[in-house]
Amino acid sequence: MTDSEKFRQELSELGLCGGDVVMVHSSMKALGTKRTPEEVIDDIQSVLDEDGTLLMPALTYDNVTPESPVFDSEKTEPCIGLLPRVFMHMPDVERSVNPTHSVCARGKLAHTLTVGHAMDNTAVGPHSPFMLLPKHRGKLLFIGDILESCTFMHGIENIIMPPYIRKTAPVKYTVNGEEREYIGNDGFGWGSEFQRIEWILEYPDIRKGKLGEANAYLIDTRALLAASIYKMSAEPYAFVTDISEYI
Repeated sequence: MTDSEKFRQELSELGLCGGDVVMVHSSMKALGTKRTPEEVIDDIQSVLDEDGTLLMPALTYDNVTPESPVFDSEKTEPCIGLLPRVFMHMPDVERSVNPTHSVCARGKLAHTLTVGHAMDNTAVGPHSPFMLLPKHRGKLLFIGDILESCTFMHGIENIIMPPYIRKTAPVKYTVNGEEREYIGNDGFGWGSEFQRIEWILEYPDIRKGKLGEANAYLIDTRALLAASIYKMSAEPYAFVTDISEYI
């Protein structure tokens, strides 16, 4: 069995299927292989087949800031890892328009999931690819023990608006040559403990396995949406750590 065949088998055993819509958060280092990002991406897309859609966050919050407020969806590089940086430049990939939290996608629903993001004036708003995932029975795939990087949960924070999240004054960005205002959230990322989503989900809504040497998780976003809203509504600080600054 080749490395590619083994990786595809592991993806299938984890629960990834043809026709799936899946957003991948990844650690290439965790895979522990010498395979290239292109090979990993092609294998995931092969399992999804022509009816599936592959998405990856292409976040730019480190390099597009109020001090450096220029975003170009064709040129601005993601700041979050090797796989997204490679995926962005592959053929037929579409990128949503948001200065700090764009998403790249390729496949059947790529345009559907990315085109509306420009309507939002927040990072992870209702028209973002993140929050459209549940409407399309989407999944989250984590390659590595990186559940804490679950950007989807910022969308839940936008819905619930727990006490530690505060809207900030609008910030002007130049987005694809056009000046636009975006509202930030003071508190995003502060003390986040999103790995706790593992505590509120059970099989088959969360599936655990191995991809290469990496621990891997496949999560149903519909289940995560329902469970996290329920949990955060009852316990606003359920997914953050030290809350002393806010009480």
